[in-house]
Amino acid sequence: MLTTSTARPVPQPLPVTYDDVAAAARTLTDRCHRTPVVTSRLVDERCGARVFFKCENLQRCGAFKFRGAYNALTRLPAGQKQRGVVAYSSGNHAQAVAHAGQLLRIPVLIVIPRDAPPVKVEAARGYGAEIVFYERGGESREAIAERLAHERGLAVISSYDHPHIVAGQGTAAKELIEDAGPLDFLFVPCGGGGLLSGSAIAARALAPSSRVVGVEPAAGDDAARSFRSRTLHTVVNPDTIADGARTSSLGKITFPLVLELVSDMVTVTDRELLSAMFYLWERLKLVVEPTGALGAAGLFEGKAAVRGARIGVILSGGNADFRQLARFL
Repeated sequence: MLTTSTARPVPQPLPVTYDDVAAAARTLTDRCHRTPVVTSRLVDERCGARVFFKCENLQRCGAFKFRGAYNALTRLPAGQKQRGVVAYSSGNHAQAVAHAGQLLRIPVLIVIPRDAPPVKVEAARGYGAEIVFYERGGESREAIAERLAHERGLAVISSYDHPHIVAGQGTAAKELIEDAGPLDFLFVPCGGGGLLSGSAIAARALAPSSRVVGVEPAAGDDAARSFRSRTLHTVVNPDTIADGARTSSLGKITFPLVLELVSDMVTVTDRELLSAMFYLWERLKLVVEPTGALGAAGLFEGKAAVRGARIGVILSGGNADFRQLARFL
């Protein structure tokens, strides 16, 4: 007799767990700043909610990226630490890996687009990194990094698709929830999904009823499309002011984490993003770069019904290129 199986597929274990985030937090103790959580009466009145901003713009190197970079580099084998690492980045990950390498005495090479904000390039160079430029639209930065890694015996440190990077980034949300208490919503910027997936891991463990909302630029909506279709989408060199979110897609590690743990993905236009950024500058006196303001823009533009809720927002970075942004003032 023919039968039809009703057994469900066995769920696959997630590539990064809260234990990994907790271990990263121990590694980062006294190595990264426990950045402040800021509140604002004006923001609460505007949103009709209680809002807590996690100020990673005040982190070492000016962005959350230092958390993952230091966590990943400390876990390299001794021989690899001597040979060094290569990373590719538009700026903040470059600075973070360079500074972590400087602290740990690990040689660092960074592949960076020629049009990256000069303030970020000079910071990475100032931390002692070797810089290799490439032209957007030509050879991919991933291919360049892999070639250099093969030639020099370097370890590739992805800006987001690396388990130790994800775990390190998750410590920002861990601290936020520990300091602010349980949250109903957590708004997180999204590029390649390292911060978003790490934050979602921490939220699932510490505030399981919270809804984690990823926010990305409308011009680079690959993560939102991937989230809705459950199929990985890509975008090539998205034209957005949020240079830290110009990644082509979620990664092999971050994509399943986002699908499993994130409640929603939303997008904001560059105009909405700049409005949120300047509001943070002017009213909260917080210097945040465009990518760093993505979460706030998602909140301010009413991308979720939050009235009466307790809301966390991660301000992911503060390395604003004032020469570039002055034309929008």
